[in-house]
Amino acid sequence: MGARECIEAGQTALGIEFGSTNIKAVLTDLEGHVLAKGSHRWENHLEDGIWTYPYEEITAGLQDCYSALRANVDQTYHVPLRTLGALGISAMMHGYIPLDKEGKPLTAFQTWRNSNTQAAADILTERFQFNIPLRWTIAHLYQCVLDQEEHLKDLDFVTTLDSYIHYLLTGRKCTGIGDASGIFPIDSDKLDYDEKMVDSFDELVKDCGYPWKLRDVLPEVLVAGDEAGVLTTAGAKLLDVSGELEDGIPLCPPEGDAGTGMVATNAVAPRTGNVSAGTSTFAMIVTERPLKKLHREIDMVTTPDGAPCAMSHANNGTSDINAWHDLFEEFAELMGVDLEGVNLYDVLYRKSLEGDSDCGGLLNYGYYSGEGVTKLNEGRPLYVRMPDSNFNLANFMRAHLYTSLGAVKLGMDILQKEESVQIDRITGHGGLFTTPGCVQKYLAAAINTPVTVMATATEGGPWGMAILAAYLKEGGRATESLPEYLNRVIFCDMEGNTLSPDQETVAGYETFIQHYKDGLSIEKAAIEAAKW
Repeated sequence: MGARECIEAGQTALGIEFGSTNIKAVLTDLEGHVLAKGSHRWENHLEDGIWTYPYEEITAGLQDCYSALRANVDQTYHVPLRTLGALGISAMMHGYIPLDKEGKPLTAFQTWRNSNTQAAADILTERFQFNIPLRWTIAHLYQCVLDQEEHLKDLDFVTTLDSYIHYLLTGRKCTGIGDASGIFPIDSDKLDYDEKMVDSFDELVKDCGYPWKLRDVLPEVLVAGDEAGVLTTAGAKLLDVSGELEDGIPLCPPEGDAGTGMVATNAVAPRTGNVSAGTSTFAMIVTERPLKKLHREIDMVTTPDGAPCAMSHANNGTSDINAWHDLFEEFAELMGVDLEGVNLYDVLYRKSLEGDSDCGGLLNYGYYSGEGVTKLNEGRPLYVRMPDSNFNLANFMRAHLYTSLGAVKLGMDILQKEESVQIDRITGHGGLFTTPGCVQKYLAAAINTPVTVMATATEGGPWGMAILAAYLKEGGRATESLPEYLNRVIFCDMEGNTLSPDQETVAGYETFIQHYKDGLSIEKAAIEAAKW
């Protein structure tokens, strides 16, 4: 069946992912081949000290992204997009969206970027003897308890961004297990929230007088391949403002961007892993056993089918690189240079390959927000160099790219050196891997492990979400496991390029990361001093 026939017959899968700076939609056939795309640019806002996206921007962005996809289908295949085989919603994980019984938000959406939950995270980590990062939904909820937030008496549902959009489209209060593992700790044997910890939380808040218990307000946990409702009439109208899209389309469980990244890189089996490099950067390693001890730098989450997974997560990735890119672009325009048809990111990234292996003594922190791995609750982007540093453009850019992996490197060192976690394969994906052989080379050096980048690396999360929707359409886990499906259908002939670490770059990165650790006191001083 050709692409046009697939679209007309509804033999397709659609994944929509809400990233930090873009909302992207990818339409595929049922073998994962990309048929069409759409996107919408957006940006978070810092309002009253909280990183947020207004709810009206969430729905407007969803509609604009889908409209762009529909226009792409029409222009490419000259057919209307009236139905789909299956649909899935993904988004950046964690954060806090509380709703009342009418489904109305009770507060502003608090994104994963917020680090105002230190007290709650510390108390829950100690109580559960399980690391609760500051960005997790349960940390936000308990911080509201500690702050005696008035809205908690009206709370009916607390969830994350992908689950919220799924609720708008289907009316069903659920989420995928990978996303759920960033809400509350998961029992991978029972494929549900950890019952002892749920009971412990309820005991902790029992004297607060709230009319709910924790399970009353958390989303139902579903696993990849489960049915998660259908697109309602209201949901179809919300998604497609043209009114052409039919209702009744099945939806797979919504997922977080970590889970879709695992799917997009075929890293859902033990001893496999992936690194997603974008606005935030994180490494996911599917483990064979629990970690030997609690590490505040490491999140324990799950794959979309519930396997335990260790995550080294950095809140800050490419934001500062993007800012410098825009500055260079502005300078070029001022000088009368026409950049039409020039990929300035590619030019700058390739230039970094000419830099010194240790970045010539340059150091920077692209900390736009707090960074959990380095235990800083706020961020100040800064650049530091010694008087005798080798300050040139190549080293300037190389340091930016090294530091985008810096916090993740610290977490990976814990897993590899302290926990002896075994890794057979690491796959990179996301925008930072667009320039071949660049960030891939630096990542291989940072973790001293071969890194593979597949042909679909830049498709990333929305493509992974479309694959999860296709998995549902093709029968889900009642037919075969998720790893079996990915190996048989999606990645059976997928092309990829693998780079092994070269020892000069490994040594240079180790020198850089020592400067990175030594310089954290500078970042801390900047946070304390810069308050304007």
